[in-house]
Amino acid sequence: MNGGTDVAINIQVLGSAFLMIFLAELGDKTQISTLAFASESKSPLSVFLGAALALVCTSFIGVMLGGVVGKFVPVRIMKFAASFVFLGFGAWTLVQAIRG
Repeated sequence: MNGGTDVAINIQVLGSAFLMIFLAELGDKTQISTLAFASESKSPLSVFLGAALALVCTSFIGVMLGGVVGKFVPVRIMKFAASFVFLGFGAWTLVQAIRG
């Protein structure tokens, strides 16, 4: 046994995670910011590496927090909480656009 830690790679979960994150990231503010930064930079490789490292770090934080929170909070509650956070960000963005 491995002490209760499942470290095996599940190809279906890997593919689902990749597809979901890939599609979610297309055209989002992070990608647009990266595009703008790369267009101003004299070193697009450095922009790519920095952006990729940032995404890896934020994904790591999400996975670690999700693993811990998932032990204590039911999935249904997490989905509701996530939807309210997204709605909040959307409302805040809309208010900023109206003001600006």
